[in-house]
Amino acid sequence: MQTMSILICDARDGEPRLATFALEVASHETPTVGLALQKAGVATAADDPALVRKGCFGVFGKRKDWDSPIYDGDRLELYSPLLVDPKAVRRKKANQNQDAKFQAAAAKRKARRL
Repeated sequence: MQTMSILICDARDGEPRLATFALEVASHETPTVGLALQKAGVATAADDPALVRKGCFGVFGKRKDWDSPIYDGDRLELYSPLLVDPKAVRRKKANQNQDAKFQAAAAKRKARRL
């Protein structure tokens, strides 16, 4: 039996909580993200309702799959769902900047005519 120390950062419900977790792995088991989530009591299987969303967990900010390996000292992160699509926010901001440019150019042309 091998014991690995990992950090679990749970940000699913508001403020992130960081906790140290001792993951005990049998010699015949490969330590994976899924095994750590099971032993920590976060999920029971890959299709658990707590982890339905794709990309809801990762290691050190990188999204990982259920069967990705995990190593001693890793920080396993559980992410909260996105409230707003980042692409939509960037698109809206770009359109606002474009509108401001057009309005400034129209005001400049109007000032030259007067």
